[in-house]
Amino acid sequence: MLASRLETASSSDRTVTSALAAAAVIAVGMGFGRFAFTGVYPVMVQEGVLSVSNGTLVASANYLGYLVGALLAARLQAPSARRWGLVSVAATVVSLALLNVVSNPWAIILVRGASGVFSALSMIAASLWLLQHRDHPEGAPILYAGVGAGIALSAELLAVGERYGLDAYQLWGLLAVACLILGGVGALLLDKRPVEVRPGAATAFRPAPLPLGAWSLVALYGLAGFGYIVTATYLPLLVKDALGSINPVHLWAVFGIGAAPSCYLWHLAHLRLGTRRALRGNLVLQGIGVLLPAISQTPVAYIASALVVGATFMGTVTIALPAAKRVSAAFRMNIMAVMTAAHGIGQILGPLVAGFLYARTHSFAPSLWVATVALWWAALLTLGPVTRE
Repeated sequence: MLASRLETASSSDRTVTSALAAAAVIAVGMGFGRFAFTGVYPVMVQEGVLSVSNGTLVASANYLGYLVGALLAARLQAPSARRWGLVSVAATVVSLALLNVVSNPWAIILVRGASGVFSALSMIAASLWLLQHRDHPEGAPILYAGVGAGIALSAELLAVGERYGLDAYQLWGLLAVACLILGGVGALLLDKRPVEVRPGAATAFRPAPLPLGAWSLVALYGLAGFGYIVTATYLPLLVKDALGSINPVHLWAVFGIGAAPSCYLWHLAHLRLGTRRALRGNLVLQGIGVLLPAISQTPVAYIASALVVGATFMGTVTIALPAAKRVSAAFRMNIMAVMTAAHGIGQILGPLVAGFLYARTHSFAPSLWVATVALWWAALLTLGPVTRE
């Protein structure tokens, strides 16, 4: 019995180690490679490296790259996931290092577009490696917490860099060094060996019943991508001087801190409440968080917005993608690829709409209202007819 307990404990330790390794890959590719731009963006505008309009193009290029990367990675198989995870880490470090030297706005747009491709690769490769190659579905909450942890860590590194007088170019260099260290640690822990499928493992994390129809999920996921991305792109820029002497990049760290544990919490909500009610609650709450800075320009509203949107945007992914797998048999196309495309299109359109409205109103409030409507519209789609499996 003692030997059995020791074997169970050892297996649990390996699961946690594997999950942390995969989370490090996602933290580099997503938390740093994709979302760190939100923290550096205000500094680049302040220093004249980018205008607000150019920054909108940079953000949209990154989201377009993410869409392209997700579609290209749709054919990845579990045995090659480790190799492509390492490629995504190396490419992300290189892309961040390039931003330490390029100054032309169009060059920055190209680099950020390429960075988006490798952000998607990191997400898909790390997921395949942990969930299929290593067969550790129970590590999923730790895995996806890597996005929030990467956001929080990169934001605090930017705050330290700004405190010591680093300019925008030097901040990108600092992020590249941090990614090299974090990605290196993760790479050392990525085991090449597959794990034999354990009986019952596939059912341990089965989603609750009553999924949505396939096209409802696609539409909902696209609207969700549009809805959260305005906050995720412009939050520190929205704050400006509202926090007094506090660096607004700390608010971006709050966003990441909210996201880190949310995957586990929304996973539990999905199991207990079912797909429809869990998604409805997630999207309604997310809309409230997005709207707060439009109706109140106080520090409390900004902090609450960062915490609420951070704590819900990855939850949408955690609920919607498992639900999609359950209706995929009735869908003629690859529903995961279609949903990823819809989400990517929403993320591309979000900054473009925000930039258009900002140019005419000199305020982000209208775009926040539009984003909130998109999220609540998505929530309404969960009220559609129940589909039989």
